[in-house]
Order: sequence, then C-alpha cells, then structure tokens
Amino acid sequence: MTDTDLGIAPPESQLRAVWAQFRKHKGAMIGLIILVLLVIFSIFGPMVWNPEKLSVAEALKLKNKPPALAYPMGTDQLGRDVMQRMMYAGRVSLAVGFVAMVIAIVLGTTIGIIAGYFKRLDGWLMRLTDLFLALPLIPLLLVMVMLFRDRMAGVLGPEGGAFVLIVFAIGVTSWMHAARIVRGEVLALKEREYVLASRAIGATSRRVILRHILPNVISPVMVAATLGVAEAIITESVLSFLGLGFPPDFPTWGRILFEGLEYITLYPERVIFPGLAISLTVLSVNLIGDGLRDALDPRIRGR
Repeated sequence: MTDTDLGIAPPESQLRAVWAQFRKHKGAMIGLIILVLLVIFSIFGPMVWNPEKLSVAEALKLKNKPPALAYPMGTDQLGRDVMQRMMYAGRVSLAVGFVAMVIAIVLGTTIGIIAGYFKRLDGWLMRLTDLFLALPLIPLLLVMVMLFRDRMAGVLGPEGGAFVLIVFAIGVTSWMHAARIVRGEVLALKEREYVLASRAIGATSRRVILRHILPNVISPVMVAATLGVAEAIITESVLSFLGLGFPPDFPTWGRILFEGLEYITLYPERVIFPGLAISLTVLSVNLIGDGLRDALDPRIRGR
C-alpha cells in the first residue's frame, strides 16, 4: 500500500517549500514584483512605446521638453525621448548586473570551494582574496577601462567592446565576498558524516565536491548572487556617471544620470527618473536576497 492509500500526504518538494517560505516574506514579494516590472519595462517597453523618428532639425526643436502626454519623461538636450532611452538603458544596465554577477559568483564559488576543501591551497587563495579586498575598486576599474577600452573597441566594436570590458572588470573585482562565504560553508561541510563516508569508500575529490559539497553551498551562493547584481549595477552606474562607461550614444541609466546632471536645476526630472530606476532595482534585488536567505534556511522553514 502507498502513502496515498493510507491517507498520508506525500512529502512536500524542496522547491515548493522554498517558494512557500519566500511568499511569506512581504518585502521579498514586493521586491520581486518591482524587479519584474522593471524587466518588462526594459525588454518589452520599446515594442509598445516607439515614437516616430525625427530628423536632426525636428528633434532639436523638441529639446529639453518637460514631461507631457506625448513625452511622459520629457526630452533631453538633443530632443530624444527620455522614456524610450530609459527603456533601452534598462536593458544594458540589467544585463551588466546579471552577467557580471554570474562571472563573480562562478569565480568566487570555485575559489571558495578549492580553498575550503584543499587545506594546502587555503592559505594562498585566502591571501589572494585579501589582496583583492585591499585594492580600491573604483580606481582599479577606471585604470582597467582606460587601458583596454580602445583595444576592445577595435576588436568588438565600441558597444560590444565596452560591454565585455565593463562586465569582465566588474566580475573579476567582485568575487571576494562570495569566495569567503563559500569557503566557510565548505570548511563545515567537509567534516560531515556523509562526506567522510564518501571519502572512506574511495570517492575522488572531484566526485565529493560535485555530489556533496557544491549542492549544499547553493543557498548562500544564491543570496550572494542577488547582492552581486545590485553591486554590479551601482558600479556600472558610477563608471557611466564618470564618463568612462559605455559610449554616449549607448544609453545606460548611469549615462542618462550623468547627462542630466548639467540640467538638474532647470529640469530635475532628467536626474530623478534614472536615479529612481537604479534605486528601485537595487532595493528590489536586496529585498529578494533577504527573502531567499530566509527561504533557503531549513531552520526557518521548520525542518
């Protein structure tokens, strides 16, 4: 007889239990809704809102217009629709955040697992981590962009070269916190009974790491990933704000904020809209991270 025949409910799946706990976190749900709306605004917005293209002379007649029905976010100093630029800029800023996060998490998780599992490499890798933590992030990124921007642009084009360079630069300078978190988890996990038993029966280090260690560090890695997205978006915005990010005709929220700074006293909405988009994105991602931290903790789920 099965459990169903005996009137016993089947055990709840892990994914369903995590989602049930995540839904109880009101802040996380609000953050998820905000992030989904921002993604829809950036990806599908240009398909719906696509103003008629104007000549240069016609566009200049519409420059620095305040928000109105025809232009909900106004126009910039060149007569371009700010709302349409915000949509395209959102694609770039969100893509930079998520791709840079993936690079940082993969690099940090790999170094953290190796450092925590192999004792002879722990000291060297942690000193390398401390070295990167001691480096000033923004000046280092500025130097990397100034040294390699022209070379990457010659190979991949101005937009593609800037995207690859900025994403790679942010990713390789943001992995340290994830590495420390993963290392701490691995140091505890490798002394667990099931890991010791697996090693006792002759399992290789590669098999132990892939089958027992890596699945159990997913929870803290996912939380670190959400925080990494916010950090990457802020870093890209700072670079664009300083004029060393993407080319001027390749909009990001940071670039729009930088361009609107000159007109902040006359047209404050030029700064409010991109600043609000960056703030909402960072806030929503942080709220989602808090919800994931609670949902992925089995003690909070009552297990």
